[in-house]
Amino acid sequence: MDYAPVFTLDGKHLVFLSNRAFDPVYDEHVFDLAFVVGARPHLITLAATTPSPFGPQRHGRPFETPDKDETPDSEGTPATRIDLDGLADRIVPFPVEAGRYSTLRAAKDGVLWLRHPVHGVLGAARAHPEDPDPKAELERYDLVQRRLEHLACDADHFEVSGDGKRVLLWADSRLRVVPSDRRTTSDDDGDNSVTVDLARVRQTLDPAAEWRQMYDETGRLMRDHFWRPDLGGADWTGILARYRPLLARLATHSDLVDLLWEVHGELGTSHAYVIPAQGPGGGPRHGLLGADISRHPDGSWRIDRILPAEISDPDARSPLAAPGVAVRPGDAIIAVAGHSVDPVTGPGPLLAGTAGHPVELTISPAAGGEPRHTVVVPVADEEPLRYHAWVADRRAHVHAASHGRLGYLHVPDMQAPGWAQIHRDLRVEVAREGLVVDVRENRGGHTSQLVVEKLARRIIGWDVPRGMRPTSYPLDAPRGPVVAVANEFSGSDGDIVNAAIKALGIGPVVGTRTWGGVIGIDSRYHLIDGTLVTQPKYAMWLEGQGWDVENHGVDPDVEVVQRPQDWAEGRDTQLDEAVRLALEALESVPAKTPPGMPT
Repeated sequence: MDYAPVFTLDGKHLVFLSNRAFDPVYDEHVFDLAFVVGARPHLITLAATTPSPFGPQRHGRPFETPDKDETPDSEGTPATRIDLDGLADRIVPFPVEAGRYSTLRAAKDGVLWLRHPVHGVLGAARAHPEDPDPKAELERYDLVQRRLEHLACDADHFEVSGDGKRVLLWADSRLRVVPSDRRTTSDDDGDNSVTVDLARVRQTLDPAAEWRQMYDETGRLMRDHFWRPDLGGADWTGILARYRPLLARLATHSDLVDLLWEVHGELGTSHAYVIPAQGPGGGPRHGLLGADISRHPDGSWRIDRILPAEISDPDARSPLAAPGVAVRPGDAIIAVAGHSVDPVTGPGPLLAGTAGHPVELTISPAAGGEPRHTVVVPVADEEPLRYHAWVADRRAHVHAASHGRLGYLHVPDMQAPGWAQIHRDLRVEVAREGLVVDVRENRGGHTSQLVVEKLARRIIGWDVPRGMRPTSYPLDAPRGPVVAVANEFSGSDGDIVNAAIKALGIGPVVGTRTWGGVIGIDSRYHLIDGTLVTQPKYAMWLEGQGWDVENHGVDPDVEVVQRPQDWAEGRDTQLDEAVRLALEALESVPAKTPPGMPT
C-alpha cells in the first residue's frame, strides 16, 4: 500500500510512504509470523535523467544542490518534468529502517516524517503499567547531506511552512515553531524556536450557534457515510427538518446529545453513536482491595474472599494477595490509615482517594492474637480481577462436569484484550478431548475471523519427537468437538463469530439469540467540541444469514434461556447444556489421539 505522497520542493522527486518491507517476526507465544513493521519512505525521480539521491556520488561530491533560480525562494516556480516511461522502475527506498511512518512532508533540502514506536495495544509489556504510551519521533532526511536526523521526540503532529524552512510542532502538549533542518529543545525559546502561548488566546463561544452547526454537521456526515446511499429509504432531509425546531429548546450539551441520539435512531441501525468528549480526569480515585468483605454479626468487617491475581494481566493486581501482606479470609479489617472502621459503613469510606497509593491496614487475625499492621496499594477498578476469577470458576466447572475431558475458553471481546485472553488458556485447554468456547457478553470488535481461524483448525497429523510429548499438526487445533455458548449480550463481532461458527460447521451454538448489530463503524469524525458521532458504514453479509443478522442476531442451534432463578441459585444452565452436547459428541466421535509407534 502506498500513501502520503508529496513533491520535494525542487520539483524533481515524488516522495511517498509504502508498505513494501516483508520481514516477518516469529511470535513469542504461538507458532506464527507477523509483519510487525512494513513501511518505509520511497522516492521517485520524475525525470529519467535525474539521478537518485541515494545512488553513487559523482567524484565524491554530495547530491547536487538545485541552482539558485530553481529553488522555491526564487522568483519563479521550478519546472517539473515527468517521464512516464519507466517511472515505476525509478522507485527507490530511503536508506532508513522499516517502521511505522506517517505525516510525510517536504521541507528545505529534505523531507520530514513521524516514526511511530511499535508497542503493545494493552500496555502489558511496559515496565510500569501506568506509564503513558510511547510517542512518535519527528525525523528528517537531508537529501543534500544524505543522512537521517532526529528533530523531536514525543511528537504528536507537525506542519511545514510554505517556504519549507520552519515547522509548527505539537509535542509535550506544547505548540512550538522550530527550524525544519535542526533539532531544538523545548527550552530553546528565541529567534530559532518560539513557543506559542495558547493561554493568551481568547475565544467567545456561542453554545447555541455551535449546537446548530453540530446538528447540521451530524446530518451531513450520516448522509455521506451511511452504508446505503438511500439511507434505507429514510427521508433524511425531512427527518432533520422535523427535529430541527428542538434546537431552540436546548439548554445544555446533554440535551444536544439526546437530540442527536434520537435523530440517529430514526435509521434503526446499530452503531450510530453520539459520545461526548471526556473532560480532564486524574482526580483522586476510590481504593478497592480486590476482595469480598462483609459485616458480621459482631459488627466486624471480615474478608470473605480474596480475589487471586492474574500475573499476566497488570490490571488484575490483587492488593491483599501481594507479597508481605499476609492477609487471609476470615481476618477482620479494624482500621485504615489509623482510623477505626465504622461498624455500619465499613472500610469503604476510609479508602476514598487511596487507589494507587500505599495505605496501612490494621488486621485482626481470624485465629486470634494481637492485631497486626500491613501496607497495601488499593486498585481503582476490580473488574479485571473479578473477570479473571469468573473465568477461572467457569473453567473449573467445565473441568469438573466433564471429569477433565473438556477445555474452556472465554472470549470477552473481539479486540486486543480478547485476543490476549484466548492465548492465556488456548494451549492447555485445546489439548483436552473437546472444547467449550464461551462468547457470552462478548463486546465485539474486529478479530472474529482470527478467532474462527483458530477454532476451525483440524488435526491431520502428529509430530512425535523422542522423549517429548507429541504435538498436533497443525498446532493448537481442537482434538474433538467444539461447542459455542452465546447470549443476547454477544454483539457486533460477537454476533459475527457465532454466524461464522455455524457457517463453517465448527460446532453447535448454545444459548440465546445474539444482540443483532453488525453494521460497523470507523469512528473517524468528531464535532467541533470533540463529541464523537459515528456512521454505520460497513455492512456485513454472512453465509446462511444473508443481511438478516442486523436487527435480529444469530439464532442458536440449541436455545437455553438463563432464568433469574438460575442466576440466584448459582446455576449456569447454558454452560451445562454445552458440556452435555460436547460429551455426547465425544461418545459418537472420539477425540483424536497420537498414533502408536510403528512396528
